[in-house]
Amino acid sequence: MRAVWLTEFGGPGVLRPGEAPDPVPGPGQALVAVAFANITFVETQFRAGGMNPFGVEPPVIPGNGVGGVVTAVGEGVDGDLVGRQVVTATGGTGGYAEKVVVPAAAPLVVPDGLALDAAVALLADGRTAKALITTAAVEPGQRVLVEAAAGGVGSLLVQLAKRAGATVIAAAGGPHKVAAAAELGADRAVDYSVPGWAEKVGRVDVVFDGVGGELGATAFSLLAPGGRMVVYGLASGAWAPVSDEDAAARGVEIRRGAGGTPDDLRAFTESALEDGAAGHLRPVIGQRFPLGDAAGAHRAIETRATIGKTLLVL
Repeated sequence: MRAVWLTEFGGPGVLRPGEAPDPVPGPGQALVAVAFANITFVETQFRAGGMNPFGVEPPVIPGNGVGGVVTAVGEGVDGDLVGRQVVTATGGTGGYAEKVVVPAAAPLVVPDGLALDAAVALLADGRTAKALITTAAVEPGQRVLVEAAAGGVGSLLVQLAKRAGATVIAAAGGPHKVAAAAELGADRAVDYSVPGWAEKVGRVDVVFDGVGGELGATAFSLLAPGGRMVVYGLASGAWAPVSDEDAAARGVEIRRGAGGTPDDLRAFTESALEDGAAGHLRPVIGQRFPLGDAAGAHRAIETRATIGKTLLVL
């Protein structure tokens, strides 16, 4: 089968198309013919030799989320799963390939009314956004600032916060991304690449910080007493330089990550897929790359040239 190999840690060019043995489902497993592979920012950091949440070393086929059709199952698995459109995590690796084998309990059947590519776009980012909204406990009438609002997670947070009854300020870098964030239903969209952007935001009750660095620190300074900052990413390359002590001194709170038990995370994913099928949550798929150009997809993400989700198409 066709696949993309991470041959060594480094720049996008270390992702190289090649061949791999066709996987065969064993007992308790399902074989998925992949149509779309999800790319996350964490995967670009892993490829570069930074974060290694998967605990593996090259050579390896990267990729932790796919969508496709179940074509075979192993011993002990209900055959009704064969032929179903599903999305699934892969356990950390193997997703940049034509076929994957996963535990039969892992795939989620794509609900009626939701396109497969949209379901893949909601697999990781939808789960994360749902978890973050729960962590933030957004309430009607609150003012919510979403950083990186034109990104995969940020674009979903804008929609979820708006559905929760909040006044949403979407912040993004550059006119094109600001316009994209505004189209998602934000009450206001600001360009944080322009000096003085924070003055246009004013006081807020909740900050979703997926950028970190000095931008995250500026967003933190906008919190009103009793507010909370949900920290979940460092697209800038560094966490926001704020501490729990800084928060306590200002009468605000820092909440970190989109945690939960495996059952919680699966429930968040199912909820995102259901919202997508019902038309309540629309993933923005800004870029599609062929499997063989995974390097180009990673390069686009790292150069901040992307909007919304980036998918590999097989």
